[in-house]
Amino acid sequence: MTTILALLPLLLVLGLLASGRASALVAGLVGLSATLAASAVIVTGARGGEALAGLFVHETAAGSWLAWHVIAIIAAGMFFHRCQQARGAVANGGALEANPRRLWSVCFLLAPFAESVTGFGVGYIIALAALRRLGLNGMSALLLGLYSQSLVPWGALATGTTVGATLAGLTPNELGLSSALLQIPIHVLYLGLYWRFAREAGFATSIAQKIDDAVWTALLLGLIWLANRYTDVEIAGAAPTAFLLAVRFWRDERPDAARLKSALHANAPYVALTIALCATRLVPPLRDLLKPLWAMRPFEGQPAFAPLYAPGFWLVLIGVVTVWLARASLGRVLAETGRGAWRSCAVTLLFVVMAQFYVGSGMADTIADALRDVAGRGSAMSVPMFAAVGGFLTGGGSAANAMLMPMVTALARAISIDPAWIAAVQNSVCTNLTMLSPIRVSMGAAILALPVAESVLYRRAWPLALPPLLVGFATILVLLA
Repeated sequence: MTTILALLPLLLVLGLLASGRASALVAGLVGLSATLAASAVIVTGARGGEALAGLFVHETAAGSWLAWHVIAIIAAGMFFHRCQQARGAVANGGALEANPRRLWSVCFLLAPFAESVTGFGVGYIIALAALRRLGLNGMSALLLGLYSQSLVPWGALATGTTVGATLAGLTPNELGLSSALLQIPIHVLYLGLYWRFAREAGFATSIAQKIDDAVWTALLLGLIWLANRYTDVEIAGAAPTAFLLAVRFWRDERPDAARLKSALHANAPYVALTIALCATRLVPPLRDLLKPLWAMRPFEGQPAFAPLYAPGFWLVLIGVVTVWLARASLGRVLAETGRGAWRSCAVTLLFVVMAQFYVGSGMADTIADALRDVAGRGSAMSVPMFAAVGGFLTGGGSAANAMLMPMVTALARAISIDPAWIAAVQNSVCTNLTMLSPIRVSMGAAILALPVAESVLYRRAWPLALPPLLVGFATILVLLA
């Protein structure tokens, strides 16, 4: 009975999302309500009614605090994006000559950079605009645009990885580093699919170009690993993609002074943001000043929040300067931000608090023990599937990790497998599968005005699910060996 109660909230959420009749917000409300009810029954039976009030107060507060770190970036990232839009046509260019080098840069650098900075599908919007400048439309643009989501473990300044790490009892850098290792084979498989999609789009890729693509992909993955190893996980996706974008632009475009000035002007907010984030994390005196300044940490095991060190501060500051220089209406930008961000913020809060109750009430351990009793160590093979379903249905790493990370890490401990690597599988698979979520695919179809059913789109896009799933299952097999 206890196991059924513990499973019920998860099954309700997954069922509602899979039905297509409930939004993530409704599913989160139902899931949290069911979790609170199940927690009350389980805790009362195990610890007595006197423990219930303390549990509810502590876990609600702790979950809200963890959710705040994500919400601050969601709202600030959306505000930054709206500020960039307020600049008008300054950042928009005309058509570009289409060639394989530019296509690779859009798919593997430009769009993932935008997603790393702002998250929540903004990179996809930017990818589709850039692909249109290259003359691509229709199904080919939709498929190649999905590569904007190929570095989502570090999307929205790694909010999903930060949530997953906290719930797994790891530091964000520990989970980021192991996720970076898993991303290497995932990206190798992505690259093979990319060449196929590019060929179908009319971009013939020669052997020399494939070697060039492979070398730059290796550079990207190496820099991401180094960034996770030696800097904060928050910039581990944005900094490498920004650096390689600049180098590729210099190599491929050979800009003169006027072209260089124009490019810097068009991308000034992104350049300023990258410089600010890298400086606050890579320059020791600045980092040592800002990281502890006014830092708040009300809960042990939860990340601290330092207002002037947090990425959200720099997103907002540079956004405000951008609006001021553009002489745009700050009030309108704030209103658009509120309309665009509130739902994602609410969903994050619901799922993270739900996850906190799964940990505090012991429900995650209950499910893990039941899976161990049924399938033994082989139950670990369920982790990639749980992660894939979570990422696919929620469309966000924060929500998927919040929903599933407590359960899968409890399972790892129950069957004596390294929880850190199980957490890495959960994080890598769920975040990479967000690229195929109905939220992303329907967004692309709407932007491109594709008059086809989603089933047709998925028949073309489904191979993109294979790289994270294959790597996830392979990792589990290695852990079980």
